[in-house]
Amino acid sequence: MGRHQRFHIHDSDQLRTELAALALDIPIETNLDVLADVVRLGAHTMPNRFAIQPMEGFDAAADGSPGELAFRRYARYATGGSGLIWFEATAVAQEARSNPGQFYLHSGSADTYTRLVDATRAAARTTHGREPVLVIQLTHSGRYSKPFGQPKPIIAHHSPILDPHHHLPGDYPLVTDDYLDRLQDAFVAAARLAARAGFDGVDIKSCHRYLVSELMASFTRGGKYGGSFENRTRFLRETLLRVKAEVPGVFICTRMNAYDAIAHPYGFGVNRDDFHIPDLAEPVRLAEILEAMGVAMLNVSVGNPYHNPHYGRPFDSPSKGLDVPDEHPLQTIARFVAITRTIQHAVRAIPVVASGYAWLRHLMPAVAAGVIRAGWARIIGQGRGAFAYPDSVNDILSTGHMIPEKCCITCSACTQIMRDGGMTGCVVRDSSIYGAHRGTARRVIS
Repeated sequence: MGRHQRFHIHDSDQLRTELAALALDIPIETNLDVLADVVRLGAHTMPNRFAIQPMEGFDAAADGSPGELAFRRYARYATGGSGLIWFEATAVAQEARSNPGQFYLHSGSADTYTRLVDATRAAARTTHGREPVLVIQLTHSGRYSKPFGQPKPIIAHHSPILDPHHHLPGDYPLVTDDYLDRLQDAFVAAARLAARAGFDGVDIKSCHRYLVSELMASFTRGGKYGGSFENRTRFLRETLLRVKAEVPGVFICTRMNAYDAIAHPYGFGVNRDDFHIPDLAEPVRLAEILEAMGVAMLNVSVGNPYHNPHYGRPFDSPSKGLDVPDEHPLQTIARFVAITRTIQHAVRAIPVVASGYAWLRHLMPAVAAGVIRAGWARIIGQGRGAFAYPDSVNDILSTGHMIPEKCCITCSACTQIMRDGGMTGCVVRDSSIYGAHRGTARRVIS
């Protein structure tokens, strides 16, 4: 296993040399034409293969309505050129919010979401003469719920790995099946409001160990939402089917964890003997079921941004609370590439979104084009990379290059601000707005 390194790669040739030295399989393609291809999503068409992935700004009003910074953020995405904009995690209930500033869609805030959708589409039309596909991610934060700034965990099962981080006693109550039954209604109600606001698609968030993701790993839970594969995936499957049947104006999709990197029986998609090794049998089975149900696309993710001591995130430097992984960042990326490839090969009828390329900086397009040409994914997502460089797609498609000085440096200050409960953005590339949050991020940017 290679040791962690800061970013130091100048060009594609050097990247190939590094990959060969590490014996890693990541495709590279210098012809980027494939990234400009249109992508069909049911009745909708993405004008290119790029997607903005959901990254919370935590700048909503107390009632969950998007605020001024949110309108700014999505206008920047709209003019930046991506073919799909995946709106950030939006709570379906007050107690489901992970932050007092998290989006929360309900009847009292719905009109503001309509204005945000309209403004986003108008910004894209004015700049590009066409509109991106718009998806909203609906969520319940589960054990990471902090609706009023203090932890109010709602957990699906007890975990000796995660519970200590929340100081949860062994008798802390689990969410009931009755609550989960009613929560399906809340997701469907929010989906109706999303359709009314003008979104094209609805994502039932099932990643990063928020509640729906945690249910998929609830091997030790009893009742109809735990134990067997059918029960553990029940909430996601039934909720998606209900949205499809009851809200016909939107397509359905999900951003799902394919690998939790948490030891069995507390993690999904992990080898039962060694959680460092993915076991994709269940994630593939679920992906195939979702494809048959009619989801328009899958957005594959991995890990947990709050607790990942063993599965490395590609950070460039240490920070309090965010440990540098004990592996080369290219190994982290290669694992993610391989997991995404496995899911895409299992569901060839629908596009899978690839992500996790921010560490590559200006070399991201070469890897993105390589992955697309190899058939290992069909859409390329940018999350924190888009925080830093919202107009990267304009540069990639018009010049064939990203400007290194505009790229995300994977310092993870945005992640630390999220964990600290502040308003989130790029403190390096968007310092005029978010520079004041450097202290909140508890790190020195170098």
